[in-house]
Amino acid sequence: MEIDIRAVKRLRESAGARGAIAPMIEALAGSAADLATTRVVCDWIQYKANFRDTVMVRPVLSADGSASVDGHELALDLRRAARPETDVAAAVAAALSDAVHADGGGPAAAAPGDGAPRRVWLEPWVPGSGSCVWRFNALYWQALAAWEKSTGKGFEQALPGGESDARNSAAARETILDLFKNWDELASRRALPGELYVIELGVGNGGQARTWLDEFVELDRRHGRDYYRRLHYLMGDYSAHVLDRATQEVAHHGEHVSGLVLEATRLSGSVGFLAGKAFLVYISNVYDNLPSDEVAVIRGRMYLVQARSYLDEAAADSVAARFGLNRAEIAQLTERLLRIGPELLAESQPDKFPDTGQAVLFWQAVWDALRQAERYVPLEGLDTYRITPTVTGEILRPLLAAGGDVRMHVSNGALSSFADTLPLLHPFGRLVCHDLFTTSPRDYRTGFFGPGKYDGSVVNWVNGPLLQLLASRRGFGVRFSPFTQRPSSNVKTLAAQVRD
Repeated sequence: MEIDIRAVKRLRESAGARGAIAPMIEALAGSAADLATTRVVCDWIQYKANFRDTVMVRPVLSADGSASVDGHELALDLRRAARPETDVAAAVAAALSDAVHADGGGPAAAAPGDGAPRRVWLEPWVPGSGSCVWRFNALYWQALAAWEKSTGKGFEQALPGGESDARNSAAARETILDLFKNWDELASRRALPGELYVIELGVGNGGQARTWLDEFVELDRRHGRDYYRRLHYLMGDYSAHVLDRATQEVAHHGEHVSGLVLEATRLSGSVGFLAGKAFLVYISNVYDNLPSDEVAVIRGRMYLVQARSYLDEAAADSVAARFGLNRAEIAQLTERLLRIGPELLAESQPDKFPDTGQAVLFWQAVWDALRQAERYVPLEGLDTYRITPTVTGEILRPLLAAGGDVRMHVSNGALSSFADTLPLLHPFGRLVCHDLFTTSPRDYRTGFFGPGKYDGSVVNWVNGPLLQLLASRRGFGVRFSPFTQRPSSNVKTLAAQVRD
């Protein structure tokens, strides 16, 4: 049996977490599980809302293509295990019992009374990026106005601290002065274009754009080059509601600003006309909100993590009782919600949801209760795994070969967006991104980096070394630095530009 405690720092700081280890081992020793093929992973899941139970078991499927199981991974959340009310031994024993009695592939919906939980499954087994949690994420941004009306608060209030770290005037001044320096150099060579393009992706409430543009006007007045007259600031966002609100925030900048609803992972179709023209692409808190798979190395073999979303028995009964449903209706109505949204769901099912507000409450209840089972499926070869339509898993090899067992994000959506953004940059242009980045493969051996829940959306840290590898292969350099205005923040700044 192997025990991997990733949250070493937290373990040393928490007596409760240390106290969870002994009952866990006792429960393992008393179980019917094959301990020779069992590994234990202890994380500290910092997100109070997430998709995992305190204890879960992940089957490791065999490489022969059958549904047989070669072993199990027991996962323990030390943060929740440290709570006085948590019976760690009972939770571990129950999880192992369910795994032992499951039929080839992990915990399954079972008949009442056989010891396995009666879960309401919302999807089949899929890679992480294909899970319905990302459809929930997309619905949140598409129907944000209805969600905010129900909760009575704006989406940024759901972030830690109630605002984004990246909304900062000092950071805006820094990027603007860098632009002026490059533009002055190009102007001295008579090589500065007549139109100066800046793109912002993920516009939030418009506060960043307003701060940036207001600072630009003031600095340009002092600088005396009249660059503002030539400036075109393009704001792009997935959510039309967010974009409308943000463009109102910068309405006083008139024709200098344009708004565009776009998909962050497929930019070329929307803003491909700007290829080679953008002097600055500014991105804040977008990449961590894009779909991602996870891959793992276990005892030298590579695996893809598959997920399956569900509601446990108690949560399903609670949702059913609250909305006058049968348990069997929950999955069907959830699928319909994700396909047509809360407004049309209420119109099409008035007997169950008399108005949009009730459909939103159903949406929120399912989201709050949603959990994910996980399993490891062997990868036959990294070259057969597609991260994006144009990038194979072969790019992961140097990160996975760093030594030892590891599990890491593939950041499929972020990699696709990043790859589609680099061609937009002018040779003197720069991409600046503030987000949650890992900066070394070693990071994944020492902590938990998502997924977690922010209100109605998903958050995942982004695999920074993977973005660096992609950029390097395309002639760009990438560096990471602390967020200047708050170095202690988890947010880091990625800067990418053409290598000299």
